[in-house]
Amino acid sequence: MATDPIAAANAVLREKGYAERDLAVHPGPHGKALLKGNRIISPLSDAADVVLGIVESLVPPGVELGSRILRPADLRAQLAQ
Repeated sequence: MATDPIAAANAVLREKGYAERDLAVHPGPHGKALLKGNRIISPLSDAADVVLGIVESLVPPGVELGSRILRPADLRAQLAQ
């Protein structure tokens, strides 16, 4: 797996069955990473290692998500638990 957290997060998303247009992590301003795409209602922005953790543990596989859309607020609430 890649040592860059953004590349690692994208590799995990591909393994979970997401195409880049549907869900991907991109570099953001001030060293942050953005989780964005067609399967999330609005981009989630945080430190790259936090976004990697969210992708690894909270984003379900594409087949489990089905036609639902992810919400950043829901992901953050799950992260806080």
